[in-house]
Amino acid sequence: MSMAKQKTAEQASGGGTAGQEAADQEITPASLPAPPKLRRRPLLVLGGLALIVTGALLGAWAWLAMSESSEVVAVRHTVMRGDTIGAEDLMTVQISPDPALQVVPGAELDAFVGQRAARDMSAGSLVTRESVTTEVVPGAGQSVVGLALAPALMPGEPLQVGDAVRVVGTAGLQGDPAALEPTTIFDAEVVDVTTAADANGTTVVSVLVAERDAATVARWAASGRVALVLDSREVG
Repeated sequence: MSMAKQKTAEQASGGGTAGQEAADQEITPASLPAPPKLRRRPLLVLGGLALIVTGALLGAWAWLAMSESSEVVAVRHTVMRGDTIGAEDLMTVQISPDPALQVVPGAELDAFVGQRAARDMSAGSLVTRESVTTEVVPGAGQSVVGLALAPALMPGEPLQVGDAVRVVGTAGLQGDPAALEPTTIFDAEVVDVTTAADANGTTVVSVLVAERDAATVARWAASGRVALVLDSREVG
C-alpha cells in the first residue's frame, strides 16, 4: 500500500514538472504581443524641415542686411527753409547703400548743427549736402524787419519761410487809401513767422528787405500802416 502511494506521488511530482516545462516552452518572444507601430506623418516632417530652412534663410538675410547697411544723417524733426538746424533736429539711421542717393555719413552729423536749411526738410527724410547752407541772414546789404500784423493785413494763405512778399504802405485800418497815392511798395522775403500770444490773432512776420528800405519799412510798421502781399510761389 505504501508502495502504491509512493508511485502515485512520484507520478504527481513528475506530472507537475512536465506541466511547468510545457508552460515555460509556451512563453516565448514569438508568443508575446508585438508593440504598437508608430504612425509616420510625412507632412509634419516636411513642415518641420521647411521651418528650419526658412529660419536659416531669414537669419542669413538679416546678417547680410546688417553687414551691408550704412549709417547716414536723417531729419528727426521738420525744419523749415531758413531755420537754424539744431542737434535735436537730426538723427542717424541705417540704410542699404545706393549710389543714386547723395547721403551724408552719420559721422558728419555734428558738422550740420548750426547751419540753415536751404529748403524745407521733412521729418524722416535723409539729409543731403544741398539741404543746408552756411549763408548768414541777413547778408551784406540786407536787413530783417519785424511786422506785427493783424489778420486783415496779411494773406489768408499761411506764410512760409522763403516766400516772396511785398510790403505795402497803407493808410491804416481807418485811413483813406487815396491819400497815399502813389502806393509805397517794398519787395521782401519771409524769414520767420511767429503767432503772438494775444487775443487779436496778431502774427509777427520777419521779412528780409534791402538795407536802404529797412528804416522806412520799420516806421510804417510801427504805426500799423503796412500790409503784406504774397506773390507767386512758382519757381522760375
